[in-house]
Amino acid sequence: MALTGRAALIAALASVPVGVWDPSWTGILAVNAPLAVACACDFALAAPVRRLGLTRSGDASARLGETADVTLTVSNPSGRPLRARLRDAWPPSSWQPGTETAASRHSLTVPAGERRRVTTRLRPTRRGDRHADRVTIRSYGPLGLLTRQGTHRVPWTVRVLPPFTSRKHLPSKLSRLRELDGRTSVLTRGEGTEFDSLREYVPGDDTRSIDWRATARHSTVAVRTWRPERDRHILLVLDTGRTSAGRVGDAPRLDAAMDAALLLAALASRAGDRVDLLAYDRRVRALLQGRTAGDVLPSLVNAMATLEPELVETDARGLAATTIRSAPRRSLVVLFTTLDAAPIEEGLLPVLPQLTQRHTVLVASVADPHVSRMAQARGHTDAVYEAAAAAQAQSERRHIADQLRRQGVTVVDATPEELPPALADAYLELKAAGRL
Repeated sequence: MALTGRAALIAALASVPVGVWDPSWTGILAVNAPLAVACACDFALAAPVRRLGLTRSGDASARLGETADVTLTVSNPSGRPLRARLRDAWPPSSWQPGTETAASRHSLTVPAGERRRVTTRLRPTRRGDRHADRVTIRSYGPLGLLTRQGTHRVPWTVRVLPPFTSRKHLPSKLSRLRELDGRTSVLTRGEGTEFDSLREYVPGDDTRSIDWRATARHSTVAVRTWRPERDRHILLVLDTGRTSAGRVGDAPRLDAAMDAALLLAALASRAGDRVDLLAYDRRVRALLQGRTAGDVLPSLVNAMATLEPELVETDARGLAATTIRSAPRRSLVVLFTTLDAAPIEEGLLPVLPQLTQRHTVLVASVADPHVSRMAQARGHTDAVYEAAAAAQAQSERRHIADQLRRQGVTVVDATPEELPPALADAYLELKAAGRL
């Protein structure tokens, strides 16, 4: 029985005597003329690759941890059907480890003069922009003996946004905000409160809130209530220097700071406050100002997507000067930075009076939960040494936090999971006390 296709080629190669074989295609095909004709016909019937038209469509952004579908449309203008294997190449961080091969390779058949679509599903593992690389297409003839292969550049960019996992805390914080803003008005006037309404006095109310003129006009004692002012200015300052590159769990400290900043921004914009962003180390990495309440969160997410820690020491003086320029009026400055002794004592503390004289300052820092676990370790010599080192590190952080508080700074130091709600609570407390 005559062999066809790839089996015929293998048989032809096996029949060549040792020492006579020519590694060139000319020598191989000379062994079997019918096979040579079959290979030539197969190659001629394979659709040309260079003439194919390729376009992209699909998702241009996705949150970290979610999927993005990018569709590639392949148009075949030739008169021959396209039978092909296609590889849609992207950077390695576009997929979970081990899934790239299955996700990026596709088989497709495109009849002459028609087009077909294939979809590549990305699941990025890092923030930032992911740019499409080359599309490699291998076109087969009917017998699969010979192929045509070529590459195309089909640009496309998927922006991987911060995941904003702390948004689960937003409903509870908004509930507290509603109690603070209107439903339960404060009775004492602070720096950042405005008159809300009059109501009847009840035992326990502060007598300083009694409105004597209103009381004289009525038969009951009236008291004034106050509510936190709206349209306050909040500047979120991300320290993108070397300390933000330290990993806490599976992510850099900068990512945890971004998550807390996004929750605070969402809450503050609902409260009627204006939110701006500054990212700085030795120069401005991002500056976002003047966004409306409805646009502030998407703009922040988009600006944070491409931020990466820089392995340089943060210029504290430059940071303070840029902060003052970015917030010329009194504001709440929320500085996301470390509580390590050297950067604070040598960098931030000398320039802190410039900020506290003009603004209300809140420092938010990401604590490593592994240090807390180390401090509780017991049972053998290594564990005891680890516990002692962890206890010393915790003591140094508390000392630095106390130094900042003595300068009038509010300090929030918590693990990545606890920092967003703790920061939101600190903001609400400042707002309730009229300190904004």
